[in-house]
Amino acid sequence: MLLKLALAEKTGLGGSSVKEEHVQEKVQERVKEEKQQKGKSVKEAHSFLDVLKLVAPGTPLREGLESILRARMGALIVVGDSQEILNLVEGGFRIDTDFTPANLYELAKMDGAIILSSDAKRILYANTQLVPDPAIPSSETGIRHRTAERVARQTGTLVIAISQRRSVITLYKGAIRYILQDIAVILSKANQAIQTLEKYKGVFDKALLNLTALEFEDLVTVYDVCRVVQRGEMVMRIVRELQNYIGELGTEGRLVKMQVEELVSNVEEELLHVIQDYCIGGDKEAAEIKQTFATWTSEELLDLTNISRVLGYGAAASSLDLNVYPRGYRLLQKLPRLPFPVIENLIRTFGNLQNIVKASIEELDDVEGIGEVRARSIKNGLRRLQEQVMLDRYL
Repeated sequence: MLLKLALAEKTGLGGSSVKEEHVQEKVQERVKEEKQQKGKSVKEAHSFLDVLKLVAPGTPLREGLESILRARMGALIVVGDSQEILNLVEGGFRIDTDFTPANLYELAKMDGAIILSSDAKRILYANTQLVPDPAIPSSETGIRHRTAERVARQTGTLVIAISQRRSVITLYKGAIRYILQDIAVILSKANQAIQTLEKYKGVFDKALLNLTALEFEDLVTVYDVCRVVQRGEMVMRIVRELQNYIGELGTEGRLVKMQVEELVSNVEEELLHVIQDYCIGGDKEAAEIKQTFATWTSEELLDLTNISRVLGYGAAASSLDLNVYPRGYRLLQKLPRLPFPVIENLIRTFGNLQNIVKASIEELDDVEGIGEVRARSIKNGLRRLQEQVMLDRYL
């Protein structure tokens, strides 16, 4: 009897183990699917930015669309000439002529769809009927917009629908639906975003200055690193939003673009160097890790333990208190006339920034690619940088 009970317990444990393994496999599959979906969303966002540039104010296509809008007419325009699109085309007639806003306006007087080349430089067909798969779901009510959404979903191509009654231009690309807004509205949003960017950039600069001071004092914790990464990624998110506004503004967005470039000229580079300095995987994974942060939701980014986990220090709250030591990529890049191969040799020889700072001129001179003059320059450069950081920190 005891033997049977023992066997039953053993069997039950084995079954439980199998179930746990099965659950873990399911969780891993789910995580993998979510990562792929996030990566796909980022790619779609980059692709749609190109679409906004294509229909931005000042472009021939936008001029043609505005002419149709002012005339209170409707239109259905497909920007793409792949075989997949042509298979959906019925009727109409072949034009195959250069694109001009006037030509587009005249052809829009007919009810059918207009087919443009993928670069929108030629008008290929006019007055055609599009026959997408009716099984593709659509949230639109009008026939023109429903057809546009289905064609975009089926082919992944840009389709433009202009509503005659509402005088609205709607863009469809893949699963993305976007209504073009008035320039004054976009400019207002862009200016508001720039004000937010200035504040976030100021916070990022303070966090970076504090990190630099702690690096010289050898007091850096995982928390300090995660805070800088978090602030840097927040800045980059506002920049990405502004890029959409700039793309949509076209020629009207020149001043906005100049302001953004001046504000964040070095943020992306600094963020990458911070990751290079502290990620466990080494500098080769830094770009990939930075891309991972870009796919996160705001809630995921606000949790510093998530950043700690990706950097390789674990997701426990206690991991934020761990002392860490920078390799030195970020600060060594600030020294004048110091090539990247020499920086790599320094890091390979000394291991981290503190060892480089403490090294004598003779020890620096022994590193490949560094002579006595360069060794003295590195030593003096790091000393001046430390003095400047300490001065800025307490001002």
